[in-house]
Amino acid sequence: MAHTAAVYPGTFDPMTRGHFDLITRAAGLYDRLLVAVAATSAKTGALFDARHRIDMIREDVAKAGLANVEVEVLDTLLVDFCRRHGVRVVIRGVRVYSDFEYEFQMALTNRRMAPEIETLFMMPSENLAYVTASTVREIARYGGDTSPFVTPAVQRRLESGV
Repeated sequence: MAHTAAVYPGTFDPMTRGHFDLITRAAGLYDRLLVAVAATSAKTGALFDARHRIDMIREDVAKAGLANVEVEVLDTLLVDFCRRHGVRVVIRGVRVYSDFEYEFQMALTNRRMAPEIETLFMMPSENLAYVTASTVREIARYGGDTSPFVTPAVQRRLESGV
């Protein structure tokens, strides 16, 4: 059975050009893509609350004309979110082997809880593979130029301090 919808979950604090690359490419593969933004972040030095992260992603998605992309808050287990939205495919980005180790463990855990949900791993475009949200947070913390690494909506918010 073909799947027409997928979910791309994450913290997206902040959304990087690598994240947006995966959103754009996954939106081309599925009729409907839900970007599930974690309500809370366990990351140290979080830059934005969930509402701001969702707003920025929605702004960039709209500007890119990605009409089949929806942005929702993820405030439950991912498998429960998928079931609630009728989605059976989870998209996860992997840049390096250490990403894969973590994502593989999470995929197996999710499979144990919900065997009907599949996880697909996607690599970002090679020119974006080195970009991480934690690196962007560090650059922003010290007042560096984050514009090569983040989307326009994120850059505006970083510059305005909102």
